[in-house]
Amino acid sequence: MKQVIYTITENRAIAPGVYRMALTGDTSPITAPGQFINIVLDGLYLRRPISVCDWNGEDLVIIYKVVGRGTEQLSLMTAGQTLDCLSGLGNGYDVSACPASPVLVGGGVGVPPLYGLAKRLLAAGKKPSVILGFNRAEEIFCDMEFAALGLEVTVTTADGTAGVKGFVTDAMKGGEYVCACGPEPMLKAVHGRASGGQFSFEARMGCGFGACMGCTCETLTGYKRICKDGPVMGYEEIKW
Repeated sequence: MKQVIYTITENRAIAPGVYRMALTGDTSPITAPGQFINIVLDGLYLRRPISVCDWNGEDLVIIYKVVGRGTEQLSLMTAGQTLDCLSGLGNGYDVSACPASPVLVGGGVGVPPLYGLAKRLLAAGKKPSVILGFNRAEEIFCDMEFAALGLEVTVTTADGTAGVKGFVTDAMKGGEYVCACGPEPMLKAVHGRASGGQFSFEARMGCGFGACMGCTCETLTGYKRICKDGPVMGYEEIKW
């Protein structure tokens, strides 16, 4: 973990209420896909955690959805403004633990960290496939970016306006090793159809680095802090 001042180079809408923000600064604290940054925002007591979509050299990308005062404030920021962040937080995905052909399953704003994971799996000589779930066609994002990596991408929509009608589990064969990120009901359903994998969880966080114990959850291997011991947890330790 390190405190870093990032400079915004781009901030634009990519879907209704969803924004892509490009930043520049020290990305050395980020060592694994699935980690997050924790951002100071004016007038708000707690920092806001946002997962890292991708990073390279001094370039960093986050994708976030406007759901409250913090993300609304982020959406109004422009190129040249700066963000005070704690960078390299959390326990990310373990690329070395993945088999040759894992399935990446993302729902909504759980999709972004899987993009950084996909790139690093490819760099390690592995070939993932991707399943992305959204409510309707207009909410879809990042599907073309995954396809541009040469990956097989399946999109599902709950209302059937694009791709497979239904949920991400409707596109799963069952018994796969899965790397997943998304809302907890989705993660639970995916867990029930997978044979193993790594799952990234969300939680309300006070500090973001394990000191306050505010995001503690019970697992099959004891109590864990989602911000510090997670947000990525192994298939075999998750307790629903």
